Amino acid sequence: MSESTPAAASPEASVSPSLGARLAAEAFGTFLLVFSVVGTAIYAAGFNAGKGGLNVGFLGVAIALGLSVVVGAYSFGPISGGHFNPAVTLGLAAGGRFAWRDVIGYIIAQLVGGIIASSIILWVLSGAKGAKGDFLTMQFKGASTGYDVLSPGGYGFWSVFIIEIVTTAFFLYVILGVTHVRAAAGFAPLAIGLTLTLVALIAIPVSNGSFNPARALATAIYGGPDAIAQVWVTIVAPIIGALIAGFTFRPLFDGILKR
Repeated sequence: MSESTPAAASPEASVSPSLGARLAAEAFGTFLLVFSVVGTAIYAAGFNAGKGGLNVGFLGVAIALGLSVVVGAYSFGPISGGHFNPAVTLGLAAGGRFAWRDVIGYIIAQLVGGIIASSIILWVLSGAKGAKGDFLTMQFKGASTGYDVLSPGGYGFWSVFIIEIVTTAFFLYVILGVTHVRAAAGFAPLAIGLTLTLVALIAIPVSNGSFNPARALATAIYGGPDAIAQVWVTIVAPIIGALIAGFTFRPLFDGILKR
């Protein structure tokens, strides 16, 4: 678009994306998120068993997660709103920012995008040296979210449940705040991505950092019995956190001074 052409004059500016376009954007955006964070966790976080300083560790995974959201939000956000996460979709609906009638479609698109991403990661991983026996399952188990054996720090159920609720609620408060009508325009994706990096640094040692049922399910389906048995925790807890934030944002932060 030419700098001399006002945005309002663009035909695209006055046309709303179709539901199909929005669902495709959600699927692609969730694919990007899961492919980025799970790919980093599996391929790079423990690369070469940490020898030679080539692995990226927890910090690298957290940065990959934040960057994927920034890129996805700027790329697909103008089409679908850039949720890429069933918990975010539910939290925005609870906060009156998204239509409840579209929630199911968005969630299905997000789950499909996430599962396609983890399936491609599995396919690529199958070509690794020594990819025999339980190797693939163990790699995905290490990237799966959960407690006890699935927690990088060996944290128990309640620690994981609480950290996922609190960090997801905090994440949703930020989303609702930076997308508010009074927020500075154009900076929401950056603020959201940085916040996700921050909460990931907090939660990865505890739960492996879900905040996103689509991400949790995408790894659990290939992570073996423990991952499948525990996946409900990092599906339910983020949803609870998101709904808490969605239902309480207006009462807490949307008060208007009457003169």
